[in-house]
Amino acid sequence: MIETMGGFEPRASLRDGHRMTLYSWGNPRYFPALPGSTRRYFDVARATRVVADCHWQERPWEHATLIALHGLNGSSEAHYMRGLAAKAFVRGMNVVRLNQRNCGDTEHLSAGLFHSGLTADAAHVVHELTTVDRLPAIGVAGYSLGGNLALKLAGEYGAFAPKTLIGVAAVSPIIEISECTRALERPENVLYQWNFVRDLKRRMRRKERCRSGVFDLTKLNAVKTVREFDETYTAPYFGFRNAEDYYHRASAMRVIDRVRVPALVITAEDDPFVPSQPFHDPRLTGNPHIDLRVSAHGGHCGFVGEKSAMSDGYWAEDQIVEFVAHNASVAQACKT
Repeated sequence: MIETMGGFEPRASLRDGHRMTLYSWGNPRYFPALPGSTRRYFDVARATRVVADCHWQERPWEHATLIALHGLNGSSEAHYMRGLAAKAFVRGMNVVRLNQRNCGDTEHLSAGLFHSGLTADAAHVVHELTTVDRLPAIGVAGYSLGGNLALKLAGEYGAFAPKTLIGVAAVSPIIEISECTRALERPENVLYQWNFVRDLKRRMRRKERCRSGVFDLTKLNAVKTVREFDETYTAPYFGFRNAEDYYHRASAMRVIDRVRVPALVITAEDDPFVPSQPFHDPRLTGNPHIDLRVSAHGGHCGFVGEKSAMSDGYWAEDQIVEFVAHNASVAQACKT
């Protein structure tokens, strides 16, 4: 199901995709309603741990839980991760702000690297929270790369998703990674490309300090684009033939037609580097389990509207919380 959103109206000064993206990227935000977090480590593979910052209700097993996934080079401290957590916690949910491998200064916890389609870690977290913590209802929400992971996870589960998984949500997901990297290479996107590559290089240098000699950094200075980084490091490390093979196999579009849990997808026509064309593909629009919302405006992971007495204007966060709360209520009603 596709909806051309009348529900989102951008802030008057942010109707341009670049302006929206940069504003949401750099605008400082504060979350006084968000309580302190506790750290939780998950042993997701041999010699590999990931860490989450968690906010637990007083009796967590009686509440729905939201697992939040960040974007490329992000972390649990990204503003949208904390904004989402603050709103979800107020609505009575537990929140798990998950750092992907090597993110959030955790390079020392993993022997290897991470890639944009590596859903096994999120699946492990869902499994552990279900079987160990006995949490009754779990939603997964991701932004950008994290959105691709959330949708790919649901597609890989297909009809065999855990009964506790009540839905997934994705904001500006990179569901066709190759098209996104090509869009990054446009001249007008040089700032985004530079920022992503700078942070990828920094991570590899931190990794070298933790795991000296594992990766050949002599080629790092020559890397100027995300594609070159993936061609040099990501693809060969994970056994892909090249960057294009990696992008094809890691993209959620390969399995989007198999999604069988409720899924909310939010994206914008004016996103600077996530083209909207793939979101009009029949494999996605024809899936009755997917609530697809394509907005004229919103930029990349922006969707900032006017403030009101009820909202700080970060519209996509509000939609995710409503989506998870609704599906948690439906799941509870089905049990009674």
